[in-house]
Amino acid sequence: MPIKLKDDIKDKLIASLQRYFDEELDMEIGELKSELILDYLMQEAGAVIYNQAIRDAQAYIADRSDDMDGTLYHPEFTYWEK
Repeated sequence: MPIKLKDDIKDKLIASLQRYFDEELDMEIGELKSELILDYLMQEAGAVIYNQAIRDAQAYIADRSDDMDGTLYHPEFTYWEK
């Protein structure tokens, strides 16, 4: 499943790539090159990052659901314990 970005998000990422190349690598690149790099990274690394995020979310949910009894348990028949 290809990852689709909203135009405004893609524009911000392109600008960020241009800034990174300029400030960190002392190399100016144009908008077209930035967009090509972004498209490559999205296609090549996007699925890897997405799959890892899903695994992380599953682990987080599993950790929370394992402790559901302890976290959500409410004592019963406590009226007379006052």
